[in-house]
Amino acid sequence: MENTVKKPVKINETVLRDGHQSLIATRMPTEIMLPIVEKLDAVGYNAVECWGGATFDACLRFLKEDPWDRLRKLRAGFKHTKLQMLFRGQNILGYNHYPDDVVEYFVQKSIANGIDIIRIFDCLNDMRNLETAVRATKKEGGHAQIALSYTIGDAYTDEYWMGIAKDIENMGADSICIKDMAGLLNPYDAFRLVSALKKATTLPIDMHTHYTSGIASMTYLKAIEAGADIIDCAISPFALGSSQPATEVMVEALRGTQYDTGYDQKLLTQIAEYFRPYREECIENGLLNTKVLGVDVNALRYQIPGGMLSNMVSQLKEQGASDKLQAVLDEMPRVRADFGDPPLVTPSSQIVGTQAVMNVLMGERYKVASAQTKDLLLGKYGKCIKPFNPEVQKKVIGNAEPITCRPADLLEPALAKYEEEIRQWKQQDEDVLSYALFPQVAIDYFKYRLAQQEQVDLTKADTANGAYPA
Repeated sequence: MENTVKKPVKINETVLRDGHQSLIATRMPTEIMLPIVEKLDAVGYNAVECWGGATFDACLRFLKEDPWDRLRKLRAGFKHTKLQMLFRGQNILGYNHYPDDVVEYFVQKSIANGIDIIRIFDCLNDMRNLETAVRATKKEGGHAQIALSYTIGDAYTDEYWMGIAKDIENMGADSICIKDMAGLLNPYDAFRLVSALKKATTLPIDMHTHYTSGIASMTYLKAIEAGADIIDCAISPFALGSSQPATEVMVEALRGTQYDTGYDQKLLTQIAEYFRPYREECIENGLLNTKVLGVDVNALRYQIPGGMLSNMVSQLKEQGASDKLQAVLDEMPRVRADFGDPPLVTPSSQIVGTQAVMNVLMGERYKVASAQTKDLLLGKYGKCIKPFNPEVQKKVIGNAEPITCRPADLLEPALAKYEEEIRQWKQQDEDVLSYALFPQVAIDYFKYRLAQQEQVDLTKADTANGAYPA
């Protein structure tokens, strides 16, 4: 061991984003986060992931919080640690493609409000859908990390991943993330994949997975042995299940080796102790369903994300067709093949899953197609690794002409239009972006915000007049 070159592994802490997104549907409020920021800041993490993904929508829709205000408060508290966000390429944080002017402005405001690292991914691994976000991130002085949406299939060879890694490097990205959103990457495949990427690029490799299938910690160890530089973990109260491996466990597993993180386990224990009562509260009020904490080996059997499986089960139950689950599971890979074998991650996973359910319930394949299926087969989401099934495409879109260009090339600039539509509600520059992504949800929040402000003003006026509210 004395002669071994030290290569400390870095850890991204996900408790403030993916940890609670995976376990409690992104419902952790800012007031729970702020008291522990000082201790999180003292650990020495590579970064703390605290924004993006579903946090934006959840803040506005469910928590009645301004996501921009959350980011500013976290930035004020983290004096030494980089803050990271998840960004869906041309989809930003929504589900549709947005024009370049909106993408550029969102990146600019994210970095201006405190984000250092933007992890950018596309559900089809179509590099064209990442270009604008990467360029904007670099222009604003941010760290652009491109995430590969990991999936399985005969077209997804080491050569394919190596080719993408070279494209990412040429695009000007600063690092690469292997984003294994379904927990499908087994340990020895991880070793092989990371080894291949290390041959193809000099960029740092970040390994991200979920514990859904039960193999994530082993996958991390083999990825580290192959040269992975960073791993994503969650502090133990919000780890495991459909979240990430536990931070303290990985720190302890690497202690005394060449990969030793050097993190203070006592400090990590204090952080875990802070979150534990909140976890218990979430279990008691039903926000944390203990079912998501178990191992779901079906994720490996069917090669689909655990959340996608539960969605299909509930869709079938609503239709009184629970007995059709096996037929839907058999239909899934056929639909995916018809659609060009896309990775199964938001929104492609929902498109494939919903269409498989429709095909089985209708008794005829593609008799009815969802609007999203039509958009996918029209090329509006981008290009898949394989061509679409031409017969299926014809049946779904008829004589419509599919697009072959970058989808966003067909979108007109929209910022000025959004600014005009939101004028009566705007209190900060960032409000236009909240509205652009989630129009109705944002307006509902703006109305709530105004009502709260008027209530505070009324209270101040009463106090000034000597009347104290009960």
